[in-house]
Amino acid sequence: MIDIYLTNTQARKKEKFTPLKPSKVGIYSCGPTVYWNQHIGHMYAYTQWDILVRFLRSAGYDVTWVMNITDVGHMSSDEDTGEDKMEKGAKREGISVWQIADKYIEQFKDSIKLLNITPPDTLCRATEHIEDQIDLIKKIEAKGFTYKTKTGLVFDTSKFPGYADFARLDLLKQQAGVRVEVDPEKKNPWDFLLWVTNQPAHLMQWDSPWGKGFPGWHIECTAMSVKYLGERFDIHTGGKEHIAVHHTDEIAQGYGAFGHQTANVWLHNDWLTLKGEKISKSLGNMITVQDLLAKGYDPLALRYLILNSNYRQGISFTWEALDSAQTSLNNLREQVVSLKAQTQRTTLSQEKGAKIDEYRDAFIKALADDLNVTKALATLWEMLKSNIPSIDKYDLALSFDEVLGLKIGEVNVVEIPDQVKKLVEKRETYRKEQDFAKSDEARKKINELGFTIEDASNGPKIKPIK
Repeated sequence: MIDIYLTNTQARKKEKFTPLKPSKVGIYSCGPTVYWNQHIGHMYAYTQWDILVRFLRSAGYDVTWVMNITDVGHMSSDEDTGEDKMEKGAKREGISVWQIADKYIEQFKDSIKLLNITPPDTLCRATEHIEDQIDLIKKIEAKGFTYKTKTGLVFDTSKFPGYADFARLDLLKQQAGVRVEVDPEKKNPWDFLLWVTNQPAHLMQWDSPWGKGFPGWHIECTAMSVKYLGERFDIHTGGKEHIAVHHTDEIAQGYGAFGHQTANVWLHNDWLTLKGEKISKSLGNMITVQDLLAKGYDPLALRYLILNSNYRQGISFTWEALDSAQTSLNNLREQVVSLKAQTQRTTLSQEKGAKIDEYRDAFIKALADDLNVTKALATLWEMLKSNIPSIDKYDLALSFDEVLGLKIGEVNVVEIPDQVKKLVEKRETYRKEQDFAKSDEARKKINELGFTIEDASNGPKIKPIK
């Protein structure tokens, strides 16, 4: 298999990726908190991780992709403070927290379908894994990593010497910046809750050895990732905002329960921004995939736009950029339609020479270099402009699209009637003879039959009139 390099957040550099088990890869991705719509900023991350999964599978790996759904216990801040997001959503819409979860899970599933994101092999809800979370907390407690306060059961970070290492945290500075301590019984401000017991009015609660309550946010990801992927797995993905708190706490939980971190490689995406700001509900700049569809855009135009960025760089969203992406996607599809039409009229070429292999290798090498999908997309365009046989271009385009996911192979070829083809041939003859009156007359007849002609350097293009 080809050598693959990924930027491991823990090392802060690109490293050669070596799976824990030959030919098998386990990936866990932090998924949606389903108290409101998932917007295009969220979908930027899931599209990038879809590229990762698709590429690894195309490279011959047996990939298991697990993603959580947070439908309980995530406060409005990433720490242990604020209002529970699920309850906030229920109050906003006047329905139950369970109905809120179901409603926005469906919106999320619809969004990934519209963007042609591969559904995760396991999409696991936190509320359906409460016992798994309790069992994991018991392991952490049994190894002496917890203490109780009036708020609940707390993870004692002082028992984990490497707590600050992953995010390069300056804990002393962090302590000096604390203005409000919601639980004065905590030994350190950054100690975090594993189980919350002091909120009797909370709508979602379960019985536990520590009293009736609900899990802290961080425990669900550790519990569900190890349930489906084992105590050690290959890759954990998430947004860069998770580094300092959520993923730092996940690493601590793994150390407490198992004596080691669970993920071998940590990958983090930057953000899709709008006018220089992160897209968020609180800022009021939320745009969903469904909004794009309602405005007449093909949702895959957003996917095309996302493919013009590396997962670590993020991208700035503008409507002008989306328009450009839509145009480029349409042009790409038109070229594939043209190639498909030509392959239907010709014998399959056997000329798979060095140039074809060169394009294939360039595409793979781009993705193997920290998922350089921008370079991979550029390789596709370069290949389409080359002089290799049409059948080979078509085959390569479809194989590339297995990773890119733009559905360029699903474009229907419009059958051109023989009458139209003959008129096009006559028009070309008239143009060469510079008989422009007859050429215009042929064009008019072609239009009357429902088709139009676009003159290009490589010959006329026939298109149906919409």
